[in-house]
Amino acid sequence: MRFAAAVLRGYEDPFAVEEVILGSGPADGEVLVRIAGCGLCRTDLAVRRSAGRSPLPAVLGHEGAGVVVETGGPDTGLRSGDHVVLSFDSCGRCRSCLGGAPAYCDRFAALNLFGGRAGNAARFTDTAGEALAPRWFGQSSFAAYAMVPARNAVPVDPSLPLELLGPLGCGFLTGAGAVLNSFGAGPGDTVAVFGAGAVGLAAIMAAGAAGALAVAVDRHPERLAQAERFHAIPLDAASADLPGRIRRLTGGGAQYALDTTGSARLINDALRALRPTGHLGLVARLHTVLPLEPGALDRGRKISHICEGDAVPALLIPRLAGLWQAGRFPFDQLIRTYPLADINEAERDCDAGRVVKPVLIP
Repeated sequence: MRFAAAVLRGYEDPFAVEEVILGSGPADGEVLVRIAGCGLCRTDLAVRRSAGRSPLPAVLGHEGAGVVVETGGPDTGLRSGDHVVLSFDSCGRCRSCLGGAPAYCDRFAALNLFGGRAGNAARFTDTAGEALAPRWFGQSSFAAYAMVPARNAVPVDPSLPLELLGPLGCGFLTGAGAVLNSFGAGPGDTVAVFGAGAVGLAAIMAAGAAGALAVAVDRHPERLAQAERFHAIPLDAASADLPGRIRRLTGGGAQYALDTTGSARLINDALRALRPTGHLGLVARLHTVLPLEPGALDRGRKISHICEGDAVPALLIPRLAGLWQAGRFPFDQLIRTYPLADINEAERDCDAGRVVKPVLIP
């Protein structure tokens, strides 16, 4: 079949929306999905800085949602017409997957980041017959259609606005999962969130849904205003004695902190803003050595990296959708939609901070 997709051919090139070819139908355990919408995530854009580790040309996109149009084999658990949100890929067989931690799959990098699945790779090409790197995060969903493992396609209520649901598969899942899964935050807890982008604002919404108090730290006034609308206490990242201000606001320090910025200064501020035994989670990839200030990890404080919100997508995605239906996780307020043909405008707006979460509509 032939359909439109946004192809990235060079690390510094713009996306080109062009016709691509899928040479065969679903294999066992796969489903073909007609994409209704796909979020643009900074992980997609980070391919430009991957120093050649991510093979090109490729179709990126890993926050897709759509309708199943064909299934492969009898055991997918899905049927034609099902509405699904697509999430990250995992093998389902390693110790982490079997232990309910697919985000820490032994094959996570191979399946999601470096070209995707090896099986049937040559069937996805451009019109000249050149192979396109398949299955970015098990999806490659900057396209009208995506061939995906049934394992990472999560059924959702067909009454939901399908074209907006894709970010529940990664960005919103990461922020909300950090609060609900990794921290297990609840009433009476405090969560300081450093960076009020898509992941950080999802964490703030989840904290509110869990009954916890959230403090939002960012340098952009409009992002702080958005966080305040979600009932977080806003603090400018340039504030003098930022850790001290957070400790005073939270009655002795935050129990949890989430850093989405990767800034060494803010990570140290976050640690010093914690109460004794507090937990700091990092979701941004660090590209340099992280120096920790003396005393930052004293008194039982700890720091860990959190991948994909410690989520089992089949459990967390329906939970977040249910919270949205109940008015407690208004993620749609963060979204601006663009036609797939305007993907380069969406990227520019994302880089400039003019939009929190772009969603591309094929």
